[in-house]
Order: sequence, then C-alpha cells, then structure tokens
Amino acid sequence: MNKLENNNNIFESIKRIDEYGNEYWYARELCTALKYSEYRKFIPVLQKAIISCKNSGQNVNNHFAHMAEM
Repeated sequence: MNKLENNNNIFESIKRIDEYGNEYWYARELCTALKYSEYRKFIPVLQKAIISCKNSGQNVNNHFAHMAEM
C-alpha cells in the first residue's frame, strides 16, 4: 500500500455520514489522523481553513460547525 492509499484509508476510517448522505469529519479525529500532538496545536489550522472557506465565497456555516465535547 502506498502512502496516498494509506492516507485515504485513514480519512475514510474516521469519515462520518449524516442522514442526508453528507460526509463530515470531527476536528479532534482529524487532528489525530494528521499526527498533531495536541488539539490546541491544530486549532490554528482550523482557523486558517475557516478563513479560506470564507475568502472563497462559501458560507462558513455550511462547512464548519462548532461542537462542544464533554
């Protein structure tokens, strides 16, 4: 298995699908899959992604949802 296939398998394994068939991922699971040592170090990546989404003219609320985890 090459590196690209391995990466795809990792993302597929943590992918979620809602009742409408939309795919989504939890940030904390992405953080681990991308090998960040701590979630707080991943937060700036999320913030940049949100800015990029907004700058591309997309509705950020359609692509990012804040969730509180217990």
